[in-house]
Amino acid sequence: MEERGNFGSKIGIIFATAGSAVGLGNIWRFPTEAGNNGGGAFLLVYVLCVIAMGIPLMIAEFTVGRHSHANTGSAYRILSPRGSWGFVGKIEVLAAFLILAYYSVVAGWTLYYAVQALTNRFNVMARGGDASAFADNFNSFVANPWLPLLCLSAFMVVTHFVVVRGVKSGIERSSKILMPFLFLLLIVLLVCSLTTPGASQGIEFLFTPDFSKIDSRVIMSAMAQAFYSLSLGMGCMCTYASYFKHDANITKTAFTVGIIDMCVAVMSGIVIFPAVFSVAGLQPDAGPSLVFIALPNVFQLAMGGVPAMAYVCSLAFYVLLVVATLTSTISLHEVVTAYLSETRGISRRRAASYVTCCCLVLGVFCSLSLGVLGGFTVAGMSIFDLFDFVTAKLLLLAAGFFTSVFVGWIMKRHIIADEISNGGTLKLRCFGLLVFTLRFVVPVIIAVVFLDGLGLLNIL
Repeated sequence: MEERGNFGSKIGIIFATAGSAVGLGNIWRFPTEAGNNGGGAFLLVYVLCVIAMGIPLMIAEFTVGRHSHANTGSAYRILSPRGSWGFVGKIEVLAAFLILAYYSVVAGWTLYYAVQALTNRFNVMARGGDASAFADNFNSFVANPWLPLLCLSAFMVVTHFVVVRGVKSGIERSSKILMPFLFLLLIVLLVCSLTTPGASQGIEFLFTPDFSKIDSRVIMSAMAQAFYSLSLGMGCMCTYASYFKHDANITKTAFTVGIIDMCVAVMSGIVIFPAVFSVAGLQPDAGPSLVFIALPNVFQLAMGGVPAMAYVCSLAFYVLLVVATLTSTISLHEVVTAYLSETRGISRRRAASYVTCCCLVLGVFCSLSLGVLGGFTVAGMSIFDLFDFVTAKLLLLAAGFFTSVFVGWIMKRHIIADEISNGGTLKLRCFGLLVFTLRFVVPVIIAVVFLDGLGLLNIL
């Protein structure tokens, strides 16, 4: 079996783990949820949820990963009495595998839209004066039996190439390039968006909380967003932490990643909402269709007076989506690759090839379920929606719940303290609060989100 790699620098750790966390959950899901839940009110609750649940759970995953120095599928078995908690790691590996399969389909969409922006296709459609052209463009693309598969395959090949090169030469090196590039794109988009007519309205919507809008629905949405946007419960943080060196400050890393993740989400909101408020008749609660149907037209209309700016903004935004999605697919792929390589005793290259091929097969079915296989459903859901439901509503929440319980109740406290303090070389601040949060706060929050996602809270 190949020797395990390690991240070569502290900045590499930050970029890699932040890259895993930052993805479509920040750039697509956050503006959608904020738009549907009152803007500033949602943002306030979201930040509190990241602090109260997201960061403690991330520290827990870091602790398991670094102390075990093993892949996620083996880490919990190694650290638990008689290996009785090994099922938690298996859940996370399965979740990562299934998410990679259908997430890569959406990744292919971002690649296709980036190409359309590059060729100025959106400007051509906008000049026709028919807003339905953008919806027709998206629907015809996802229903096409071949084009989405080509984009999916291209994205998986790039992901495979990075993972095969290893932890330091592949994951860390790519993160050091992609993450600064992501922030550069965000800055370009911020400048463009803040020059639109609706800039003041968009900023006010996002940053002025209306406390009367904070109800159970907003709180549930914010808790779910905090969980999903940090890549918790899917083994990414645990796997990456197993590559941390002993001098890495896992508490500082968790807070840094949490702050970066929130900054990207907020910056995405600043990019999107001013543009949305610049177009008459368009509301910020346009929903999931906002990114692939509404925004291509919004950028053209909001910045139509300066065609060059409309072109740059459209291209930068969809390249941003590609970059954010790529950093996430790399971490998901690594979770499964590391598990296969270490448990089966095969080379990284072979393990990565197995993962890529299997995910491509599943991805094909997920993609086709939105088109030619649309008539095939399971429990009333397409294959794509089924994968999303099983992972988001069941596996991720189950993994997060059991991770919190495992670290809070099962792991010996001196092991947790030793990891957090780097063997006593760092001051142990708020340790009791962390353990209390993992024991009582995080499991309750996740349980509530789980019941809400299944619609059971409405029955109780």
